[in-house]
Amino acid sequence: MELATQPEFEREELAQIYVRRGVDVVLARQVADQMMARDALAAHAQDELGISEITSAKPIQAALTSAATFAVGAAMPLAMVMVSPASMLVATVSVASLAFLALLGAIGAKAGGANVVRATLRVTFWGAFAMALTAGIGAVVGKAI
Repeated sequence: MELATQPEFEREELAQIYVRRGVDVVLARQVADQMMARDALAAHAQDELGISEITSAKPIQAALTSAATFAVGAAMPLAMVMVSPASMLVATVSVASLAFLALLGAIGAKAGGANVVRATLRVTFWGAFAMALTAGIGAVVGKAI
């Protein structure tokens, strides 16, 4: 919308991005003109917002990764059910689920370039919160959820 309503401002904004990168003002304006003549939206998306082919969404890859993560995340606690004694089942599965959640959170953070410690703590905290909330609702209604 800004490109349609304020093309001169957007051209100058793009030129200033190039100036900050070390291009001479006159040349930066020429580059901005040429980039905007070719594809103004793509030029602004890439240089102003940092959106490019590399950073654009890949829905198929995201869906497959999500499916694999959920499958692995579900299989780990189920494996604990098979090896845990019945008397320790709830505690073992709860602790193992949080540990596996933390591990997967750390792997996801590392893969995504995020702060691993912060991401792991966030995922573990909210996982524990969700478990506690579910157990609390179950206690209130008198059913294991």
